[in-house]
Order: sequence, then structure tokens, then C-alpha cells
Amino acid sequence: MRIALGVEYDGSAFCGWQYQEHSPSVQESVEKALSSVADHPVRVVCAGRTDTGVHATEQVIHFDSEAERSMRSWVYGANANLPKEVVILWATPISDDFHARFGAIRRRYRYVIYSRNVRPTFLARRTAWNYRPLDENRMAEASQFLLGEHDFSSYRAIGCQAKSPVRTIHQLDVSRKHELIFIDIEANAFLHHMVRNIAGVLMAIGAGERPVEWANEVLEHRDRTLGGVTAAPSGLYLTRVTYPDQFDLPQTDISAAIW
Repeated sequence: MRIALGVEYDGSAFCGWQYQEHSPSVQESVEKALSSVADHPVRVVCAGRTDTGVHATEQVIHFDSEAERSMRSWVYGANANLPKEVVILWATPISDDFHARFGAIRRRYRYVIYSRNVRPTFLARRTAWNYRPLDENRMAEASQFLLGEHDFSSYRAIGCQAKSPVRTIHQLDVSRKHELIFIDIEANAFLHHMVRNIAGVLMAIGAGERPVEWANEVLEHRDRTLGGVTAAPSGLYLTRVTYPDQFDLPQTDISAAIW
């Protein structure tokens, strides 16, 4: 049987999603917990590998198992064996043609900025602190240059291994709630560090260090060395992965509830 699951995690304590031999990863924690329930080794596939310190309100994974367990047992049995920073939200049987990574048609991230002149304490590992006053209206205006299909070479990590730098951004919104600024972005797929590099450019524009048009200038350069700084991982959340309707996953975007 193939089973799909939703996973929520605080990435502060991990080297990222992907298994690392000498550092704790979210993948390792989830596989150990599911293996305990299945009573055999379990290997999982995720929708998108997150970096060190990056969080998820709903990562989607799948795995195969011959163990006969109820969906409730997979959820609560795994959660009993997971660290407090990771939890299984739901589990559902799924057809064998479902693939958590290759079947995804859209992915959505939220970047959270704590905008005040002194550093945060409680939210230090769950937001990106920016001491400069930020104008979210300038950031929102600049973000519109990035909508649609573009070559995002200037917005990806230099070491990015994706074969093509072309991606399509379907939605990019900037909003504020008191001292928190949110960047919500949805695309067909993302390049390595793409969201964090976009956030870095928008923050420089919001601080008045660069003109609004700079977002487009960086895009047209197609050269990462001419872009902005890579924003901190602590503010980044994977909030939703979209699949074709035929799979009917029990997903809920809870990012708004958290913030």
C-alpha cells in the first residue's frame, strides 16, 4: 500500500529535511518513527527538501508498506515516536501513481519578517529579524515584476543543480500584521534559495536602499552575483503543496492560523 502523509515541523533543530550522516534531519526522525509503527524499515519521499533551519506547516510525503495499519495508527503511532519539533498531521491511502515530489503541480511558501529595531527573543528561530524600518507597500510593488514565467538565474543559489532556471510564479503577495511582514509566494516549483533570495531583494527595497525597479533589474541580469543577499532560513515556511484533484488529499493551509 502507498500512503501519503502531511508533516509539520520546526526546522530549528535540524540540518534540513534530507538525511545527513552526521547531523539530525527531519527525514531521519520521520523514517525512524514510521519504521517503528510498520515494524520494518520505511523510506519516505517528500514534496520538497527544505534547508537547515527552514520550517513546514504542511510538508507532503509518501511511502510504501505491506504492514496492515489503520490511518489513525500511522498518525498517532508515528507521533508517539517523534521529537516534539515534528508531527504527522494526517495520513491517507493513495494510488500507486501518486508521487509526493514529481506529482506536485504547485508549491507555496511563506516568509516571515520581524521588522523592529531590536532583535526578537521568542521568535528568534521562527522569523527573520530585520532592524531597518520596512515599507511593505514598496515591497509589494516590487514583487509584481516577478510574477509569471521567467529565468530566475539571479534568484537562485550559485550551486543550484536544477537543469533549468525557468520557473512560473503564480502568486506573490506582501502584507503586514503589526511588526510582522509576510511574503506569500506560490509557484510551479522553486530553485535552491529562490524564496530567500527574493526576500533579500524585497527587504533591501522596503528599507529604501534600492529602487522598486531593482527587483526587475536583478531578474534581467540573470546573474546571481548581481542580486541581493540571501535572507535567513529561520523565516521560511513550506505551507502547501498542490496536487491534481484526483488525489483528493486532506490538506489544510494552517499558516494563517499560526501567524
